[in-house]
Amino acid sequence: MDISIILQQMGVICLLVAIGIILEKRGVVDTLSSKKLSAIVVDVCNPALILASILGGNITAGHKDLIYAAVLGIAFYALLVILGHLIPRLLRVAPDKRKFYNLMCVYTNTGFLGIPIAKAILPPNAIIYVIVINIFYSLLFYTHGLATLGPGPNEEGRGVNPLRQLLNPGTIMAVISLLVFWFGISLPPILANTAEYVGNATVFLSMVLLGASIARSDLLASLKDLRIWIFIALRLVFLPIVIVLILHAVSFDKTATLAMCLMAAVPVGNLPMITAEKKGMDTSILSSAIAVTTAVSIVTITLLISVATAVL
Repeated sequence: MDISIILQQMGVICLLVAIGIILEKRGVVDTLSSKKLSAIVVDVCNPALILASILGGNITAGHKDLIYAAVLGIAFYALLVILGHLIPRLLRVAPDKRKFYNLMCVYTNTGFLGIPIAKAILPPNAIIYVIVINIFYSLLFYTHGLATLGPGPNEEGRGVNPLRQLLNPGTIMAVISLLVFWFGISLPPILANTAEYVGNATVFLSMVLLGASIARSDLLASLKDLRIWIFIALRLVFLPIVIVLILHAVSFDKTATLAMCLMAAVPVGNLPMITAEKKGMDTSILSSAIAVTTAVSIVTITLLISVATAVL
């Protein structure tokens, strides 16, 4: 993909984020409406976007690519789990806070932001890798993630089966989409068109919600935290560069390399913070990290994907 196209698409995303900031400042998108819209995006629009991307007819990837995606996904999260233990110690985080940095390292926004951004700026075949990464994300969070977070003082989710939480719309639709892709299933036009229309709303709604979230956060105060900047340099800049260099060195497919670069560069995700809040934990570290990494990632993702595209 041409660098000018990436810059143009990321420019569009910046404008959509700006719309979200304006709407929040004017009181059109408040905390309550953001919560409801987030549920629509996560449970309806994003799953529809996954299916629509598979049915779009632009994917030329084969079964081998799906197998490669699974191998990359396993290696990717194995690396992140290791880094989740190393980075908090490298940053000299207090022992009782290390679990939050662990989660920040492993569980980034591969779905809510990763899917629409991949759809906007990467080649169509990249969606295969993005879908697989998000399946592994769900499998890992409700096992490793919950175990890392541990019980909270006011835990509300006691007695909830983690396996049951895996059966969410995103995971279910991702698996269905992979089955459709693997077996070459053609859905009736009425279903395919519905998925396309619903999925098309994902990019706009998710970027508006992102802008509203940035507008509500105390971004200036969070920007003063040096530890967050070191985390960004290591996790959201250095790691994607290393991944690109490794995959390029072993002559991996360009589209796969760009997809993995994006998955490594997306900001800290919301799910760890939401889960920690339910458990009655102090989420100040997570909320600050989400605000700063989200705002900074608009620039870092643009630069990383642009440079990777030029080099590969």
